[in-house]
Amino acid sequence: MNLSKRHLAIGAAFVSALIVTGLGIAAWIVYEPALSEIARPSPSSFDRGLVAKGEQLATVGDCIVCHTAPNGAPFAGARALPTPFGTLFSDNITPDEKTGIGAWSLPAFSRAMRQGVARDGSHLYPALPYEHFTHVSDDDLEAIYAFLMTRQPVSQPAPENQLLPGLGFRPLLAGWKLLFLQQTAFEPQANESAEWNRGKYLADGLAHCGGCHTPRNLAGGEERGREFAGGVAEGWNAPALDETNPSAASWNADSLFAYLKTGSDRGHSAAGGPMGPVAEGLSRLNDADVRAIAVYIASQMHPAREASPSVAAVETASDNRSTAAATHPEADLLFEGACSGCHAPRAPMNIIGRPLLSTASDLRADDPRNAVQTLLQGIVPPGEKGAYMPSFSSSMTDRQLTDLLAYARARFTDKPAWPNLEATVGDIRKENAQ
Repeated sequence: MNLSKRHLAIGAAFVSALIVTGLGIAAWIVYEPALSEIARPSPSSFDRGLVAKGEQLATVGDCIVCHTAPNGAPFAGARALPTPFGTLFSDNITPDEKTGIGAWSLPAFSRAMRQGVARDGSHLYPALPYEHFTHVSDDDLEAIYAFLMTRQPVSQPAPENQLLPGLGFRPLLAGWKLLFLQQTAFEPQANESAEWNRGKYLADGLAHCGGCHTPRNLAGGEERGREFAGGVAEGWNAPALDETNPSAASWNADSLFAYLKTGSDRGHSAAGGPMGPVAEGLSRLNDADVRAIAVYIASQMHPAREASPSVAAVETASDNRSTAAATHPEADLLFEGACSGCHAPRAPMNIIGRPLLSTASDLRADDPRNAVQTLLQGIVPPGEKGAYMPSFSSSMTDRQLTDLLAYARARFTDKPAWPNLEATVGDIRKENAQ
């Protein structure tokens, strides 16, 4: 077919128009205006009751955990947050004007929390779980703002993020939000109790439980329709919080409340890994809100509201030492030397009410990841209280750790042996070293 110059000109104009239109749409999606700086408000300008409310809400959100570096000033950021796409460093959220949020107005703060856009108009990475904070009310965001603005200002810039090539280009985040950010306000359910609705509001919003306990797709977005189906956080499995949890039958609102409030439950285990700081934060939250979260999560694990077994029933698990020792004689000796002081059936820790290994969820799980991580990393209480267990990463080889884990599973559970356990131990040790 012969094309005339007129046809070629029309075609070129059409393609140019498409390109210009596409660029215009992209710019419209990406562009967010900078909001004006403000003079840092005086702490005395905030109502004390509002600040106290904001402190409790910030505790629900565990803001201090992600926004405090090891041995760093509270809320000053710079904490490394490993992700599948590289390492992010949290921002300074103290009221320092240059490196923190001291020049941010309440509207700028609210936009960051709900839309993931900083005061200067740049897009924020979804490590700040703004897809959950879209559920938080205006009044609660104002209270959190008041709390943060009354903290001690700290001058500390965030280190540069260390991401895969190309992912440091923040305008790309506008496309991520277009695909995965749903801005929906919380709607109470009339057929549920006030306590249940309060628990859902906290768990879905500020507490952002789904941020860790929901599986994510290849782009890092939470998989829709699979809320609370389980995920991964900082190298640990975040168990499912719905009826698919393998230990759902032994969880109820009372045991969930005990676990969330104290970091330990007799019928399960002590909070380890990223869950440790969460439990430490919730220990400072009022009991009513912690119980509301427990009631809501229990309803997700038992959607038919069936009765749950009591903790006392769970404690009747057996101790198969002779059988386990016959197949793992070296591990039997290791256990006596390294573990029995705390974990033998009559050890003082068990007598005072700490979890039994026979009821430890991690030891009974199909995936050994959390049991492996517990031995490699230990359990370090995030504050002055909480469970403690030393790390055996440097004192035991992969083979010894594998043998010990296999022994403990055979001795304290009725579950089948974990397959390919030594390879799993080796892989997780390498992950931790990265």
